[in-house]
Amino acid sequence: MTAATMLLLAEPGFASDLAADANFPALITPSAEAPVAVEPADLSIKTDVPVGDITENSDDTPDAKTAPVTAESLAALVAATPRPAEMDPELRCLAGTVYFESRGESLVGQLAVAHVVINRAQSGRFPKSLCGVVHQRSQFSFVRGGKMPAVREGAQWSNAIAIAQIARDGSWKNHAPGALFFHARYVSPGWRKTRIAQIDNHIFYR
Repeated sequence: MTAATMLLLAEPGFASDLAADANFPALITPSAEAPVAVEPADLSIKTDVPVGDITENSDDTPDAKTAPVTAESLAALVAATPRPAEMDPELRCLAGTVYFESRGESLVGQLAVAHVVINRAQSGRFPKSLCGVVHQRSQFSFVRGGKMPAVREGAQWSNAIAIAQIARDGSWKNHAPGALFFHARYVSPGWRKTRIAQIDNHIFYR
């Protein structure tokens, strides 16, 4: 590894596969298959980004499939989603990933991150369970010693739980369909992957 490469990997916002929380610097283990970089969260929830059309799963009016909606509508869905008294391990792993990787992004961006985990579990290229994906070695830098750090209870954690449920239920349109990887837009890793979307500060690929 060259000195220039080591300097790049030492910069905040670069993880070997998925985004790192600002409070947990990345542990770099280069991977030819799935390196991903992302910039730290700014810890502010944004709800003013257009998110497209309602999916069929949320179709409750005759025009729902074509009616344009805004992030405020997704915010309303997040607010209306009941938080379980007890979470199953898979939901907790997914919500934890949303929280640590993207809690400073818009709700649309958080949803896209959740779908990356789900897509990986369904791809046949990664572990088959959500927790298996999240705890796969050298993929998520916020996971230390095979364990997820403690979350700080509050609005951001509550949002992450709701987003995880919405993603798992498929009840809202994902604007990075099929994405398995993403990196911060200020990084140019030179991947030979198919670019799908840019949402907030991240670019998604499959």
